[in-house]
Amino acid sequence: MLLLLSSGLGAGAQTQKGAVGDVAGRYATPKSFDVVADAALDAMRRRAGELNIGGVAVVAYFEGDRIQGWSSKMLVVDRYKDEPTSTSKGSNLLGIAYAKASEMADTLKDSGSQVRPPMTGEFGWSGGVVVRGKTGYLIAAFSGGKSEDDVQVSRTGVEEMRAKL
Repeated sequence: MLLLLSSGLGAGAQTQKGAVGDVAGRYATPKSFDVVADAALDAMRRRAGELNIGGVAVVAYFEGDRIQGWSSKMLVVDRYKDEPTSTSKGSNLLGIAYAKASEMADTLKDSGSQVRPPMTGEFGWSGGVVVRGKTGYLIAAFSGGKSEDDVQVSRTGVEEMRAKL
């Protein structure tokens, strides 16, 4: 059974396989995940500001070794899309960030790792970071800057989550 981190469950919510511990060692609740996710997104926003970039930040967590469901949260950092122009069809940065996150959920490797060809719905672009946490996987993805800058922002977010989940 999966911990429903975004459902409204009460403070005693937990899974049968084990639950995510918060910083005090109690079981994670929807509110505590939100606190961790908000801190990670805020860290990503600050790092993007230091790099002078905007875009979309996404953080996600799933329990276990294979995704069956996840909890995620996103934040627009200045913009969520680049408008079309006469020379460009534009970019949906929100869609790109989630495509990076979904690639990582399947491969358990950073986005753009090229461990396999991109599937339909994926781009194979770097910019997302995934790490194994205590009870599952932590994902952070950013889209809006150069790939190397997106990776720096994502690494900031995933490290913030790892420190607390």
